[in-house]
Amino acid sequence: MAADPSAPCADAPSSRLRPHTRRQPWILTYHSVTDTGDDPYGITVSPRRLGEQLAWLRSRGLRGVGVSELMRAHAAGRRDLVGLTFDDGYRDFLQEALPVLRVHGCTATVFVLPGRPGGVNEWDPLGPRKPLLTHDEIRRVAGAGMEVGSHGLLHQDLTTLSDEELRHETVRSRELTGELTGTLPEGFCYPYGTLDRRVAEAVRSAGYGYGCALAPGPLLSRFALPRTHISQADRGVRLWAKDLRHGLRHGAVPGAGARTADPVRAGGPQ
Repeated sequence: MAADPSAPCADAPSSRLRPHTRRQPWILTYHSVTDTGDDPYGITVSPRRLGEQLAWLRSRGLRGVGVSELMRAHAAGRRDLVGLTFDDGYRDFLQEALPVLRVHGCTATVFVLPGRPGGVNEWDPLGPRKPLLTHDEIRRVAGAGMEVGSHGLLHQDLTTLSDEELRHETVRSRELTGELTGTLPEGFCYPYGTLDRRVAEAVRSAGYGYGCALAPGPLLSRFALPRTHISQADRGVRLWAKDLRHGLRHGAVPGAGARTADPVRAGGPQ
Protein backbone atom coordinates (compact mmCIF):
# COMPACT_ATOMS: atom_id res chain seq x y z
CA MET A 1 0.00 0.00 0.00
CA ALA A 2 1.06 3.61 -0.34
CA ALA A 3 -0.26 6.84 1.06
CA ASP A 4 -2.10 9.01 -1.44
CA PRO A 5 0.26 11.49 -3.14
CA SER A 6 -0.67 15.15 -2.84
CA ALA A 7 -3.22 16.47 -5.29
CA PRO A 8 -5.59 19.44 -5.56
CA CYS A 9 -8.62 19.06 -3.33
CA ALA A 10 -11.10 21.01 -5.42
CA ASP A 11 -14.01 19.34 -7.13
CA ALA A 12 -15.91 20.51 -10.19
CA PRO A 13 -18.03 19.17 -13.07
CA SER A 14 -15.72 17.07 -15.24
CA SER A 15 -17.62 17.91 -18.43
CA ARG A 16 -15.72 21.22 -18.61
CA LEU A 17 -12.34 19.49 -18.60
CA ARG A 18 -10.81 18.21 -21.79
CA PRO A 19 -9.01 14.85 -21.69
CA HIS A 20 -5.25 15.13 -21.44
CA THR A 21 -3.44 13.82 -24.51
CA ARG A 22 -1.16 11.07 -23.22
CA ARG A 23 1.87 9.53 -24.88
CA GLN A 24 2.32 7.24 -21.87
CA PRO A 25 -0.62 4.93 -21.01
CA TRP A 26 -2.45 6.02 -17.86
CA ILE A 27 -2.80 3.24 -15.29
CA LEU A 28 -4.78 3.69 -12.07
CA THR A 29 -3.85 1.87 -8.87
CA TYR A 30 -6.52 0.56 -6.52
CA HIS A 31 -6.19 -1.81 -3.60
CA SER A 32 -9.20 -2.58 -1.39
CA VAL A 33 -12.83 -1.75 -2.22
CA THR A 34 -14.95 -1.75 0.92
CA ASP A 35 -15.91 0.46 3.86
CA THR A 36 -13.35 3.25 4.37
CA GLY A 37 -13.84 3.77 8.11
CA ASP A 38 -10.45 2.33 9.12
CA ASP A 39 -7.94 3.21 6.41
CA PRO A 40 -4.60 4.55 7.76
CA TYR A 41 -2.80 4.21 4.43
CA GLY A 42 -5.47 5.75 2.22
CA ILE A 43 -5.76 2.64 0.04
CA THR A 44 -9.44 1.81 0.47
CA VAL A 45 -12.18 3.09 -1.83
CA SER A 46 -15.88 2.53 -1.22
CA PRO A 47 -17.92 0.75 -3.91
CA ARG A 48 -19.95 3.94 -4.37
CA ARG A 49 -16.85 6.09 -4.91
CA LEU A 50 -15.39 3.52 -7.31
CA GLY A 51 -18.60 3.77 -9.32
CA GLU A 52 -18.35 7.57 -9.37
CA GLN A 53 -14.75 7.40 -10.56
CA LEU A 54 -15.58 4.96 -13.35
CA ALA A 55 -18.54 7.13 -14.37
CA TRP A 56 -16.18 10.12 -14.49
CA LEU A 57 -13.89 8.24 -16.85
CA ARG A 58 -16.84 7.29 -19.02
CA SER A 59 -18.02 10.92 -19.11
CA ARG A 60 -14.70 11.79 -20.72
CA GLY A 61 -14.94 9.04 -23.34
CA LEU A 62 -12.59 6.71 -21.47
CA ARG A 63 -13.05 3.08 -20.41
CA GLY A 64 -11.12 1.10 -17.85
CA VAL A 65 -9.44 -2.16 -18.94
CA GLY A 66 -6.66 -4.51 -17.83
CA VAL A 67 -3.08 -3.51 -18.51
CA SER A 68 -2.38 -6.07 -21.24
CA GLU A 69 -5.36 -4.84 -23.25
CA LEU A 70 -4.35 -1.24 -22.59
CA MET A 71 -0.79 -1.79 -23.84
CA ARG A 72 -1.96 -3.50 -27.02
CA ALA A 73 -4.48 -0.75 -27.74
CA HIS A 74 -2.00 2.01 -26.99
CA ALA A 75 0.54 0.47 -29.38
CA ALA A 76 -2.17 0.49 -32.05
CA GLY A 77 -2.79 4.21 -31.50
CA ARG A 78 -5.95 4.06 -29.36
CA ARG A 79 -6.16 6.66 -26.61
CA ASP A 80 -9.65 5.98 -25.22
CA LEU A 81 -8.64 3.36 -22.64
CA VAL A 82 -7.28 3.63 -19.09
CA GLY A 83 -5.65 0.81 -17.14
CA LEU A 84 -7.32 -0.33 -13.91
CA THR A 85 -5.20 -2.33 -11.46
CA PHE A 86 -6.06 -3.79 -8.05
CA ASP A 87 -3.03 -4.69 -5.93
CA ASP A 88 -2.65 -7.36 -3.22
CA GLY A 89 -5.56 -9.57 -4.31
CA TYR A 90 -8.06 -8.64 -1.61
CA ARG A 91 -11.17 -10.79 -1.37
CA ASP A 92 -13.36 -7.68 -1.53
CA PHE A 93 -12.49 -7.41 -5.24
CA LEU A 94 -14.97 -10.22 -5.93
CA GLN A 95 -17.55 -9.02 -3.44
CA GLU A 96 -17.47 -5.26 -4.00
CA ALA A 97 -15.35 -4.15 -6.98
CA LEU A 98 -16.38 -6.67 -9.63
CA PRO A 99 -20.12 -5.78 -9.61
CA VAL A 100 -19.25 -2.07 -10.02
CA LEU A 101 -16.84 -2.78 -12.88
CA ARG A 102 -19.55 -4.75 -14.67
CA VAL A 103 -22.09 -1.94 -14.33
CA HIS A 104 -19.69 0.43 -16.08
CA GLY A 105 -18.51 -2.03 -18.74
CA CYS A 106 -14.94 -2.12 -17.43
CA THR A 107 -12.35 -4.82 -16.83
CA ALA A 108 -9.17 -4.71 -14.74
CA THR A 109 -5.93 -6.42 -13.81
CA VAL A 110 -5.89 -8.00 -10.36
CA PHE A 111 -2.40 -8.61 -8.98
CA VAL A 112 -2.60 -11.60 -6.63
CA LEU A 113 -0.39 -13.32 -4.05
CA PRO A 114 -0.68 -17.06 -4.81
CA GLY A 115 1.65 -17.84 -1.90
CA ARG A 116 -0.86 -16.45 0.62
CA PRO A 117 -4.17 -18.09 -0.39
CA GLY A 118 -6.94 -17.01 1.96
CA GLY A 119 -4.45 -15.14 4.14
CA VAL A 120 -4.44 -11.52 5.28
CA ASN A 121 -2.32 -8.41 4.72
CA GLU A 122 0.30 -9.28 7.35
CA TRP A 123 2.80 -6.83 5.81
CA ASP A 124 0.76 -3.82 7.05
CA PRO A 125 1.70 -2.83 10.62
CA LEU A 126 -1.36 -0.59 10.92
CA GLY A 127 -4.98 -0.90 9.99
CA PRO A 128 -7.47 -3.76 9.75
CA ARG A 129 -6.61 -7.29 8.64
CA LYS A 130 -8.09 -7.70 5.17
CA PRO A 131 -8.77 -11.21 3.77
CA LEU A 132 -6.98 -12.19 0.57
CA LEU A 133 -8.33 -14.25 -2.31
CA THR A 134 -8.16 -18.02 -2.01
CA HIS A 135 -6.92 -20.09 -4.93
CA ASP A 136 -10.51 -20.90 -5.89
CA GLU A 137 -11.41 -17.21 -5.75
CA ILE A 138 -8.45 -16.35 -7.98
CA ARG A 139 -9.90 -18.78 -10.51
CA ARG A 140 -13.25 -16.99 -10.18
CA VAL A 141 -11.61 -13.63 -10.88
CA ALA A 142 -10.09 -15.03 -14.07
CA GLY A 143 -13.39 -16.68 -14.99
CA ALA A 144 -15.11 -13.31 -14.68
CA GLY A 145 -12.98 -11.98 -17.53
CA MET A 146 -10.43 -10.08 -15.45
CA GLU A 147 -6.70 -10.19 -16.15
CA VAL A 148 -4.84 -11.89 -13.29
CA GLY A 149 -1.24 -10.84 -12.74
CA SER A 150 1.38 -11.73 -10.14
CA HIS A 151 2.29 -9.61 -7.10
CA GLY A 152 4.95 -12.12 -6.13
CA LEU A 153 4.31 -14.97 -3.72
CA LEU A 154 4.43 -13.33 -0.29
CA HIS A 155 4.49 -9.52 -0.77
CA GLN A 156 8.19 -8.99 -0.03
CA ASP A 157 10.55 -6.14 -0.86
CA LEU A 158 12.23 -7.81 -3.81
CA THR A 159 15.31 -5.58 -3.68
CA THR A 160 16.31 -7.18 -0.36
CA LEU A 161 16.20 -10.80 -1.57
CA SER A 162 18.98 -13.06 -2.75
CA ASP A 163 19.06 -13.98 -6.43
CA GLU A 164 17.51 -17.36 -5.69
CA GLU A 165 14.75 -15.88 -3.55
CA LEU A 166 14.06 -13.27 -6.21
CA ARG A 167 13.79 -15.95 -8.87
CA HIS A 168 11.33 -17.87 -6.69
CA GLU A 169 9.15 -14.79 -6.14
CA THR A 170 9.01 -14.02 -9.85
CA VAL A 171 9.22 -17.38 -11.64
CA ARG A 172 7.31 -19.55 -9.16
CA SER A 173 4.57 -16.98 -8.68
CA ARG A 174 4.09 -16.87 -12.46
CA GLU A 175 3.93 -20.65 -12.67
CA LEU A 176 1.47 -20.98 -9.80
CA THR A 177 -0.77 -18.20 -11.06
CA GLY A 178 -0.79 -19.86 -14.47
CA GLU A 179 -1.75 -23.19 -12.91
CA LEU A 180 -4.68 -21.51 -11.16
CA THR A 181 -6.03 -19.56 -14.13
CA GLY A 182 -4.97 -21.74 -17.06
CA THR A 183 -2.88 -18.91 -18.56
CA LEU A 184 0.59 -17.75 -17.59
CA PRO A 185 0.26 -14.14 -16.43
CA GLU A 186 1.54 -11.36 -18.64
CA GLY A 187 1.93 -8.81 -15.86
CA PHE A 188 3.88 -8.43 -12.62
CA CYS A 189 3.40 -5.80 -9.93
CA TYR A 190 6.29 -4.89 -7.59
CA PRO A 191 5.35 -5.15 -3.89
CA TYR A 192 5.68 -1.79 -2.12
CA GLY A 193 6.31 -0.27 -5.56
CA THR A 194 10.00 -1.00 -4.95
CA LEU A 195 12.38 -2.10 -7.69
CA ASP A 196 15.90 -1.74 -9.01
CA ARG A 197 17.66 -2.83 -12.19
CA ARG A 198 18.23 -6.38 -10.91
CA VAL A 199 14.58 -6.82 -9.92
CA ALA A 200 13.26 -5.43 -13.20
CA GLU A 201 15.58 -7.76 -15.12
CA ALA A 202 14.37 -10.72 -13.04
CA VAL A 203 10.78 -9.92 -14.00
CA ARG A 204 11.70 -9.73 -17.67
CA SER A 205 13.70 -12.96 -17.49
CA ALA A 206 10.81 -14.76 -15.78
CA GLY A 207 8.77 -14.29 -18.95
CA TYR A 208 6.45 -11.46 -18.02
CA GLY A 209 5.48 -8.96 -20.68
CA TYR A 210 5.34 -5.94 -18.40
CA GLY A 211 5.91 -4.82 -14.82
CA CYS A 212 3.89 -2.26 -12.86
CA ALA A 213 5.54 0.12 -10.41
CA LEU A 214 4.23 3.35 -8.91
CA ALA A 215 6.90 6.01 -9.46
CA PRO A 216 9.69 4.23 -11.38
CA GLY A 217 11.87 7.31 -11.90
CA PRO A 218 14.87 6.60 -14.17
CA LEU A 219 13.84 2.95 -14.49
CA LEU A 220 10.83 3.93 -16.63
CA SER A 221 10.24 1.15 -19.16
CA ARG A 222 7.78 -1.55 -20.12
CA PHE A 223 9.05 -3.39 -17.03
CA ALA A 224 8.64 -0.35 -14.77
CA LEU A 225 5.36 1.24 -15.79
CA PRO A 226 4.24 4.27 -13.75
CA ARG A 227 0.81 4.26 -12.17
CA THR A 228 -1.45 6.73 -10.37
CA HIS A 229 -2.68 5.93 -6.86
CA ILE A 230 -6.44 6.47 -6.52
CA SER A 231 -8.04 7.17 -3.15
CA GLN A 232 -11.48 7.76 -1.67
CA ALA A 233 -10.89 11.52 -1.95
CA ASP A 234 -10.46 11.49 -5.74
CA ARG A 235 -13.30 13.08 -7.68
CA GLY A 236 -13.69 15.63 -10.49
CA VAL A 237 -10.77 18.05 -10.59
CA ARG A 238 -8.56 15.80 -8.41
CA LEU A 239 -8.80 13.04 -11.03
CA TRP A 240 -8.25 15.50 -13.86
CA ALA A 241 -5.19 16.91 -12.08
CA LYS A 242 -3.74 13.44 -11.57
CA ASP A 243 -4.27 12.70 -15.28
CA LEU A 244 -2.52 15.94 -16.20
CA ARG A 245 0.34 15.33 -13.77
CA HIS A 246 0.85 11.84 -15.21
CA GLY A 247 1.13 13.25 -18.70
CA LEU A 248 3.60 15.92 -17.62
CA ARG A 249 5.79 13.50 -15.67
CA HIS A 250 5.80 10.67 -18.18
CA GLY A 251 5.72 12.14 -21.66
CA ALA A 252 7.73 9.36 -23.32
CA VAL A 253 6.47 5.93 -24.26
CA PRO A 254 8.51 3.32 -22.33
CA GLY A 255 11.02 1.13 -24.10
CA ALA A 256 11.61 -2.57 -23.69
CA GLY A 257 14.38 -2.52 -21.09
CA ALA A 258 15.18 -1.11 -17.66
CA ARG A 259 18.14 1.12 -16.89
CA THR A 260 20.52 0.88 -13.97
CA ALA A 261 19.52 2.88 -10.90
CA ASP A 262 19.32 2.65 -7.15
CA PRO A 263 16.17 1.10 -5.72
CA VAL A 264 13.10 3.21 -6.42
CA ARG A 265 10.74 3.34 -3.46
CA ALA A 266 7.23 4.73 -3.31
CA GLY A 267 6.93 6.27 0.13
CA GLY A 268 4.98 4.54 2.85
CA PRO A 269 3.86 0.97 3.42
CA GLN A 270 2.09 -0.68 0.53
